[in-house]
Amino acid sequence: MPSNDVRILLQAAVPTVAVGAIAAVVSGVVAGGKGAVGAVVATLVAMVFMGIGLYVLQRTAKTLPHLFQAMGLMLYAAQILLLFVFLAAFKNTTLFNPRSFAITLVAVTLAWIAAQTRAHMKSKILYVEPDSTVDKPEKTGHSS
Repeated sequence: MPSNDVRILLQAAVPTVAVGAIAAVVSGVVAGGKGAVGAVVATLVAMVFMGIGLYVLQRTAKTLPHLFQAMGLMLYAAQILLLFVFLAAFKNTTLFNPRSFAITLVAVTLAWIAAQTRAHMKSKILYVEPDSTVDKPEKTGHSS
């Protein structure tokens, strides 16, 4: 990953982990050990989904820049849909507290999106990469 990508990943991951840690503590106090486990699992799931999405989006930007905006919209829609599927799949689990899991999943997803948006807005990414091999028009002695 280029340095801008790593910087954006870190700027998105750190606040997400902080929100997840706070949610784990709150869930542990409110719902006990299963609540804390639900919050930790939700944080990990959201970070994996969003991290993969960021990777795919950055690869798309480099290889198919004309599809970047459409890919970004489609990617976020797919991520939210997959998170809802994940919520539905674990709705009746006894492994962890489903309510803590669901609330934490929403909170850390929103934290990731907000932090990633902020990181993109603050980064200085060139929209057009300078090309040193651009052919310059030759000067001929003729005037048209």
